[in-house]
Amino acid sequence: MSINEMELDEENEVKPKNFHELELDDRLLKAIAKLGWIEPTLIQEKAIPLILEGKDILIRARTGSGKTAAFAIPLIQKILVNKRTQKKQQIKGLIVAPSKELCKQIYDVVMFLTIKCYREVRVIDISPQTDLNAQKPLLNEMPDIIVVTPGRLLQHLKAGNVMLKHSLETLIIDEADLLFSFGYENEIKAVLTYLPTAYQAILASATLSEDVKDLKKLILHNPAILKLEEPPLAPPTQLAHYTLAAEETDKAAILYALLKLHLIRGKTIIFVNTVDRCYKLKLFLEQFGIPTCILNSELPATSRCRAVSQFNSGTYDIIIASDEKALEEPHVIKTKKDKRRKDKESGVARGIDFQFVSNVINFDFPLDINSYIHRAGRTARGKNQGTALSFVAIRERPMMEKVEEQLKCTYNCESLFKTYLFKLEEVEGFRYRAKDGWKAVTRIAVREARLKEIRQEVINCEKLKSYFEDNPRDLQSLRQDKALHTVKLQPHLKDVPEYIVPPTLKGIMGIGKRKRKFDRDAASSGATAVKSRHQARASNPLISLQISTKK
Repeated sequence: MSINEMELDEENEVKPKNFHELELDDRLLKAIAKLGWIEPTLIQEKAIPLILEGKDILIRARTGSGKTAAFAIPLIQKILVNKRTQKKQQIKGLIVAPSKELCKQIYDVVMFLTIKCYREVRVIDISPQTDLNAQKPLLNEMPDIIVVTPGRLLQHLKAGNVMLKHSLETLIIDEADLLFSFGYENEIKAVLTYLPTAYQAILASATLSEDVKDLKKLILHNPAILKLEEPPLAPPTQLAHYTLAAEETDKAAILYALLKLHLIRGKTIIFVNTVDRCYKLKLFLEQFGIPTCILNSELPATSRCRAVSQFNSGTYDIIIASDEKALEEPHVIKTKKDKRRKDKESGVARGIDFQFVSNVINFDFPLDINSYIHRAGRTARGKNQGTALSFVAIRERPMMEKVEEQLKCTYNCESLFKTYLFKLEEVEGFRYRAKDGWKAVTRIAVREARLKEIRQEVINCEKLKSYFEDNPRDLQSLRQDKALHTVKLQPHLKDVPEYIVPPTLKGIMGIGKRKRKFDRDAASSGATAVKSRHQARASNPLISLQISTKK
């Protein structure tokens, strides 16, 4: 089937100044105002009017550009308009996303946007892997919008729990470029057989890969192509890229020093390549009183969503994410004994809206350019500043150079990565502590930490609450199980003694200042200096990153 594509001329379009000019329902405008959105992003300016006109469109824009609201706002608007004439409750909108985390995120956005009309526009997320029969009553109520993964949707369609042939008006597929990499090709083709012959279709994607083009031919009819000609990441003036040469034995020491010396400030995501590395790094940092939460594909969906929520709400400033779905370390040999179950519908580096992230740290350098882009894309979202710092060992340098070469062509610049000069010998005391702390996190400690987390999930499981109420001894046996052989915590390691702090940083940390009688003028000038220093760092979270070697 040939598709007559319509490319949009962005420069000649008249841009609306605010959401009011898009002629949206007052209830929707109030919800948008409550979210603090003053004006639509470029992709929203282009997409919302076209969707309201009923056109099939393909939205292609970089991460953090506002794609979710670009399709959610017009979908809600269309439902509100139809409610004026159609009284029968039916399923009108279907939003399909490749991961449970992304489904939860989309669901939250739609819930925020319908806060003033939640009785008129009902939305449910059926991506969680609960019993199909438990979700059937929710579907029987005929919600206006369903958010779901392809695999879960197909299960309900085959079970007859949901009928879309005579009601569906809008199909939205988010992160379309991920669907085939998640192994959803067959599910998508099967789902299409359960849909009406005519409906409006919207694809949102960060790239226009061959898989997306194939999906476009299957779903879209005479589409408008919204392709914003912009790099996949924020410009270098907004997103700073650093590389730090560090071998495997030194990475932990450098990270420990950067965090305890407050050279890294703000909310931070640390990426590693395997689940074991995720737990090892968490246990390592806990020895020094650095709290973190973790995110990986082996955690239940509720745990993953809770970790993202705790990070976004500020409960934790650091989250450690294992990007193992796309990245498998070449030296790791899988054995038949390794029966750990990974959730197919889990996405860590892609799609998740980590909010107000100042820094992304690649503790393990990604193994391809797309993974680097999607990791770095977690920061510098919207108009916020951000920094991506990558630890690069000798074996990782060829990939780092390959990534830089491709990004330099994209941004048309001579150099993108700035070298971060870290003199490890200046923090030798940190190195000795880190070496002992890293060795203390043995394979047994990692395994026991994972078992402890599974045990906690069993205790917290909603499905087992009634069972534990009837069998309290079983719950008690779980809670009073034998002590785990986890890493021994030493309270004195939480503090940083003065003698291991580099002389050039003692002033920043307030170390070595003699106590003296309170001087109001001195205090005032000092407060002004500290305030200005923090303001300078706020513009670039890693502005104080480099340790000076001057004595």
